[in-house]
Amino acid sequence: MSSKIVTKDGVEIFYKDLGPKDAQPIVFHHGWPLSSDDWDAQLLFFLANGYRVVAHDRRGHGRSSQVGTGHDMDHYAADAAAVFEHLNLKNAVHIGHSTGGGEVARYVAKYGESQGRVAKAVLIAAVPPLMLKTGSNPDGTPIEVFDGFRKALAANRAQFFLDVPEGPFYGFNRPGAKVSQGIIQNWWRQGMMGSALAHYEGIKAFSETDQTDDLKAITVPTLVMQGDDDQVVPYKDASLLQAKLLRNATLKIYPGYPHGLMTTHADVINADILKFIKS
Repeated sequence: MSSKIVTKDGVEIFYKDLGPKDAQPIVFHHGWPLSSDDWDAQLLFFLANGYRVVAHDRRGHGRSSQVGTGHDMDHYAADAAAVFEHLNLKNAVHIGHSTGGGEVARYVAKYGESQGRVAKAVLIAAVPPLMLKTGSNPDGTPIEVFDGFRKALAANRAQFFLDVPEGPFYGFNRPGAKVSQGIIQNWWRQGMMGSALAHYEGIKAFSETDQTDDLKAITVPTLVMQGDDDQVVPYKDASLLQAKLLRNATLKIYPGYPHGLMTTHADVINADILKFIKS
């Protein structure tokens, strides 16, 4: 079943809710600039394993409202919380990829744990604690890189949304890579469904939001997963720091895997997540 809820500030958030309603919920938070469709391989896998699966489109993304405000981590988390409160999800496992990993961290820290709704969390190639290079984060990514993203998006979003999946996102720019045109076109399709403004402002949200305190506040068991050939979110500035800041972390670094590893290596990632959930 798919449906929509309306947030307190009047934004329609699209969500999918599939599987037995009495089964443990697994909730998926997508990356920039995509939609809940990015989790197709995971939704089918966990449905087949008897779980209830829930995934939503972030505001300005996919089938949710293309609004002019709220493209920041606080609103992302509040919108997600509104969906899960509407569905009254409990004992849920929250899984986030890239920007969605930031959304998971903010949601679990601010809403999920205090409401008693979260059992475990999974951060996949996630952006926390902070992507941007600063005085206190000298190994981060320079602001010029993110300015380049904004410039490319504003100049020709349709071309930019081909360049990203054709290149660094899935590692298709690596020698000998097995390139999938279907994956590239599906990335483009999802991106172009969303709002240019949401995607433009979302770059600031995923790159400049310091989530150190979010990670420190999370107490539930958390699986941290990332490839060491991630060309989008450097794993040494993400997963290694997440594992240090989280109170109850399990770290898995995958040699040679790209940023979009849950798509390119779904069989491995799905099996490892299932093992973690059952542990």
